[in-house]
Amino acid sequence: MNTKVITIRVDAETARMYESASESDRQKLDLLLNLKLRDAMNKKPALEEIMNNISDKAIARGLTPEILESILSES
Repeated sequence: MNTKVITIRVDAETARMYESASESDRQKLDLLLNLKLRDAMNKKPALEEIMNNISDKAIARGLTPEILESILSES
């Protein structure tokens, strides 16, 4: 398999655990992550559908663009 190195941001504990794993375990994790990323990236329409469903539920519960803007500006 032709591979390429990429950088993925993870929390510090996950990075520590990965770095302390054996080479064999890191290879297995690399393969698993490769499969999961490929699966996730191939499901773009499903992700959009999920996001639309979340949006619809938020609107049904009373979230308006003004309320959302107010929440986001508080951060």
